[in-house]
Amino acid sequence: MFARILGAMAATLMSVNLASADAVADFYKGKSVQLVVGYGPGGGYDVYARVVARYIGKYIPGSPSVVVVNMPGAGSLRATNFLYTTAPKDGLTIGAFARDMPLMGILGGNANVQFDPRKFTWLGSASSSANDSYLLFVRKDAEAKSIADATKPGGPTIVLAGTAEGATGNDVAVLMRDTIGLNAKVITGYPDSGAIFLAVDRKEVDGRFVGLSAVSSSKPDWLKPDGPVRAFLQFGRTERNKLFPDAPTARELAKDERSRALIGLAELPYQLSRPMAAPPGLPADRAKALQDAFMAMQTDADYLKEAERLGLDVSPVDGAQALALIEKLAGSPRELLDYMKKLHGDK
Repeated sequence: MFARILGAMAATLMSVNLASADAVADFYKGKSVQLVVGYGPGGGYDVYARVVARYIGKYIPGSPSVVVVNMPGAGSLRATNFLYTTAPKDGLTIGAFARDMPLMGILGGNANVQFDPRKFTWLGSASSSANDSYLLFVRKDAEAKSIADATKPGGPTIVLAGTAEGATGNDVAVLMRDTIGLNAKVITGYPDSGAIFLAVDRKEVDGRFVGLSAVSSSKPDWLKPDGPVRAFLQFGRTERNKLFPDAPTARELAKDERSRALIGLAELPYQLSRPMAAPPGLPADRAKALQDAFMAMQTDADYLKEAERLGLDVSPVDGAQALALIEKLAGSPRELLDYMKKLHGDK
């Protein structure tokens, strides 16, 4: 009798699951999913998003098409707010935004932040920076020839380009000033990564902070021995990337234990190097379908082949892991969070 009851329960559960899967497939069939990217075309986030858009659709029940929509502004804050407050909560919109957006949401204090990162429907991150690095590249003809020059008291100041106040490249430069003594000035207002690459090439500025994967896909000539720039510093890593053995990590250069702790906190978002999410409040079956599709895509042979060709790091984090990392950020010591809040606000 007990076995028959269990069998009936299992059959009922299977029937419910099949009906749910059919409902999701019926919803997505013939439709188009928008993948909103918080930057303009050509930068690292855009490249990742376009590769994801080419493959994730076949793993979503009903096989919808996926269309990339660029929505640059305020270091991707515009797109992140849109995803949280305005985008339809029906499973037909997902987003890719800057890795520091979850931290901005946790910190609060910025009137322009309109989202709680813990309430997004997290798909995960295409990269956890396992094989990536966030690097300071400086032109070879700049006055500073090494990180030692750029951190020497009274030494030359390097002029860097950035997008907006609160964006990753800007904040890391300020953090490095405070923790390793980097002599740097940041010129903000560039619309996107492509414009910053161009500014460096045109000698408008001395350099920039940027992810290795973005350089590999958008500016591979920078990685050549005779290229125009050299790597000064690595951020977001506990050990040096073997491709840049002469560029120290930020932790190596930290002035004291507090500085190392600040760097450690600031590096946590790099485990969500290319985050992707959907709006909060999605129907549970569609949320799960999107999350499952995102992770299933990570083992697609064609996806992996294209990522390798473009120099993209594939070291995925799933939605549950992404949310756990955000909760870890929120639980950081108050004194460190207060510094980060000031860093993202009043500079």
